[in-house]
Amino acid sequence: MADAPKANAVVGQSGGPTGVINASLAGVIEEVSKHPEIQNLYGSMHAVEGIVKEDFIDLKDISIAVMEGMASCPSAALGSSRDKPDKEYCTKILDVFKKRNIRYFYYIGGNDSADTAHIVNVMAAESGYELRAFHIPKTIDNDLLVTDHCPGYGTAAKFVACAVMGDDLDNRALPGVKIDVIMGRHAGFLAGATTLGKQRDDDGPHLIYFPEKGVSMENFVGDIEAVYKKLGRCVVAVSEGMTDTDGTPWVKKIAKTKETDAHGNIQLSGSGALADFLTAQVKSHLKIKRVRSDTFGYLQRSFVGFQSQIDVDEARRCGRKAVKLSLTEQSGSVAIKRTGEGEDYTSELFCTELRNVAEKSKSMPEEFINKDSNGVTNAFLKYAMPLTGGLPKTYFLGHQKRL
Repeated sequence: MADAPKANAVVGQSGGPTGVINASLAGVIEEVSKHPEIQNLYGSMHAVEGIVKEDFIDLKDISIAVMEGMASCPSAALGSSRDKPDKEYCTKILDVFKKRNIRYFYYIGGNDSADTAHIVNVMAAESGYELRAFHIPKTIDNDLLVTDHCPGYGTAAKFVACAVMGDDLDNRALPGVKIDVIMGRHAGFLAGATTLGKQRDDDGPHLIYFPEKGVSMENFVGDIEAVYKKLGRCVVAVSEGMTDTDGTPWVKKIAKTKETDAHGNIQLSGSGALADFLTAQVKSHLKIKRVRSDTFGYLQRSFVGFQSQIDVDEARRCGRKAVKLSLTEQSGSVAIKRTGEGEDYTSELFCTELRNVAEKSKSMPEEFINKDSNGVTNAFLKYAMPLTGGLPKTYFLGHQKRL
């Protein structure tokens, strides 16, 4: 590989924000400052949209205090975008790169962001323009290939675990059926995380449903009825992408309007339609008076003051790693390898090719879902718990000895 060129760099944040995406940005900023080969670091406002509009800010002018404060905040500090660049769009991106002598491209996002970096990288190579494009992983869905897990997931997992812990205590105080709809269009990793805070045998969630395992409405209601008869209450977590037995998402079957984004995805998190439908089904079939539901929605990825420290540290390391790699490699995607388990959890970072991550996704492994397809296994708990950085204890006096 040729020596690293003396040129400018640009960084953008794409797709749905997370609780630690700004930590990755901070990692890029601090590492770039160590390398004189990178002359200017442009922050692209609203991802690729900002690149084609040349809407940039000077990230080398950011103070350490601001950078550190930003790293502790959720959402995307540079703004984000759902644009899905085609070849014509990527041509405009490359034109801006050539105009401004940008030869380092860092893109923080999911599989579509990896695909954008891959397309631009290929086009640059075909035109003879030296560009070093690097994807920095991000997604609370935890569904990127190659990497053991994704920055953003640990913090979101911590949030949903704690939220359902509180919900379960509330349900103990005023028993009934409570249904919580959790993000996860195609993968159930986040819904599975709702079980991480269980500390007693009768703690909720008592049932969890995943996109990977279809469930008929008859079985869904039947499962709830069985738990309710046993405990006098039932807390349920469902992925927003939960499917019928034919593989069709339930939200798609019940949606009156099918609003889609640039990637063709039906809107799930901005609507309470699934929660309302499931609540109505339970009420009508089981005649239980107290049936409630919540759609956690965007709170899962944007709750202030709720970061997993392990997640923050890994996200920041991923940003730094991308910059380091760009000085010796032509392109790639940063990935995480787990090197320690449980209380001795550790990880290391490595580089994989962009094409290995671009536009692809993974599902929950079979060994993470129980045989009844309505809960998780110990293998999942062992996998996910360390990523939260630990959870609080809860207490309830109902188990105390009666007088």
